[in-house]
Amino acid sequence: MNVVKLVVITLLGLLLSACAANSADPMIAFQGQSATQVYQRAKTALAAGHYEQAIKAYEALAVIYPFTPYSERAQLELAYSYYQENNSTAAQSTLNHFIQLYPRSRWIDYAYYLNAVVNMDQDRGWYLRYVPIDVALRDPGSMRQAYNDFDQFIRRFPQSRYVPDARQRLIYLRNTFAEYELQIADYYFRRKAYIAAANRAKDVVRNYQGAPAVEKALLLLIKSYRNLGLDDLATQSIAVYRLNFPGHPF
Repeated sequence: MNVVKLVVITLLGLLLSACAANSADPMIAFQGQSATQVYQRAKTALAAGHYEQAIKAYEALAVIYPFTPYSERAQLELAYSYYQENNSTAAQSTLNHFIQLYPRSRWIDYAYYLNAVVNMDQDRGWYLRYVPIDVALRDPGSMRQAYNDFDQFIRRFPQSRYVPDARQRLIYLRNTFAEYELQIADYYFRRKAYIAAANRAKDVVRNYQGAPAVEKALLLLIKSYRNLGLDDLATQSIAVYRLNFPGHPF
């Protein structure tokens, strides 16, 4: 065999190998690899933060080797990889499948916890954008669902290692909801809709005691009452404010 033919054959072999590695068909991309090898490729990619590669390997494992000792753990790692790739729909679908398939899993608490985290992050960031009202008034639907999910998770798995983090997330979400309501109250106040502003501010004070937004809500409530000529209610609100925030120079 002459040198030219040898080079051509070598190049063709390399090209075919590259095509196989990049193939969307898992039967081709992971051809000849054992379940252990596919799983280790997925784990390595996950540890390196290469989530797209990890997803391909985990999906291949599920297709080629659906029943292995790795299947249970791989499902959770696949869900986490989807989450990191901002594919919340796929992450939740995978987690729901895991919960149905492995209700007695040693990692079942993590599945419920991660599902709540995915819900929490779907709307993450909107509440930091104090921009026009069409964005500021968006209702944080998935975050409210996440609050319920974390609350139920703590009740269901009180001994879970993820409970402390879940409690911190509940506080964070509660403060976020209070800030959301305060932004709406401020929006109404700036447009001189003082009754609506007072009602929203009052909801913050009543429903989110202890949240940082309560102080501003009380001040907004006082100003709204004054603008409405409701001096008695304004005086009562000032008394409440002084009791809870004695350092303010009224």
